[in-house]
Amino acid sequence: MLYRFIAAFILVALAHSAQAGPWLREKGATFTAVSVTGTYYLDTTSQTYVEYGLTSDTTLIADIGMSRLYLGAVSGSATFSIRRALSATDAVSKWAYDVGVGASWTDVTTKPHLRTALSWGKGIELREKTGWVTVEAATIWDIEEAQHIAKVDATVGLNFTPVTAGMFQFFTAFSDEYSIAKLAPSVIITPKNAKFSIHIGTETTIGDFENSAVKFGLWRKF
Repeated sequence: MLYRFIAAFILVALAHSAQAGPWLREKGATFTAVSVTGTYYLDTTSQTYVEYGLTSDTTLIADIGMSRLYLGAVSGSATFSIRRALSATDAVSKWAYDVGVGASWTDVTTKPHLRTALSWGKGIELREKTGWVTVEAATIWDIEEAQHIAKVDATVGLNFTPVTAGMFQFFTAFSDEYSIAKLAPSVIITPKNAKFSIHIGTETTIGDFENSAVKFGLWRKF
C-alpha cells in the first residue's frame, strides 16, 4: 500500500514540466518552473523543476516535489538527471534521452530510484498558429525492491497570441499492481517583454473526477 502511494505521488506531483522533452537548453541557460496544486479536499502538492544547459547537447535537470494529503500523510520525491540529444540540432523531429538518480520518501520510509527516459517532439502549425507536441516514455526503477513504474506522458501546445498559449497534457503511469491516467488542460500567459510565464490549469485523474486539482505555476528563463 505504501509503495502504491509513493508511485501515485510520482505521477501526480512530479509529472514533468511542459518544457520537458527533447529540446535542450542552450549552454549556460537556465529554466525554472515552480508550481502548486490543491484539491477541494485540501490535498496539496508543490514542485520545483530546473533545467541548466551544461553544453549545447547536454542539459542538467533537477525535479523536486512534495505532497500532503488532507489526512496528514506527507511524501516527497527528488530526481537529478542528465538529458542528452539524440538528433541533429537542425532536425525537424527532436529526440533525447534522460538518465537520473533520486529518491522518494514518506514519513516512515525512503526509497532510492533510477530514472531512464526517451523523449520525442516537434514543432507544429495549425491554422497559421504555431505550437509543439512531445511524447516521453520513462521508467522509474526502485533500487531496493526491484520494482518499477512505467510512465508515458504526452503534451500538445498551441500559441494563440504572442501573450497566451493553450496546453493539453495526458499523463499515465503503470506498475504490476495498478495504473493511473491524468488529464491536464492549462493556459500559459507570458506578459510582453517578460522573461517569466504564468501557468494556470487543472489536473484530473480519470475515474476520480471529484478530486480534481487546480494548478498555479510560474516559469522563468535566465
